[in-house]
Amino acid sequence: MERCPVCSDRIIGRVGVNQYYCSDCCVEFIKSSQGIKIYSVEIDGSLSLYESPIESGN
Repeated sequence: MERCPVCSDRIIGRVGVNQYYCSDCCVEFIKSSQGIKIYSVEIDGSLSLYESPIESGN
């Protein structure tokens, strides 16, 4: 069972090969041999690299 790397929710959907979506925190993440890349889903549907509120100082 996969878990969201941001909120640890188990209710995630598969978008593509090794690509998942969490509707709880609105992120997509891609698992690869290099690790996990996390993207925020913007209002217009585009993706931007995820920036944690803790990392950004907010």
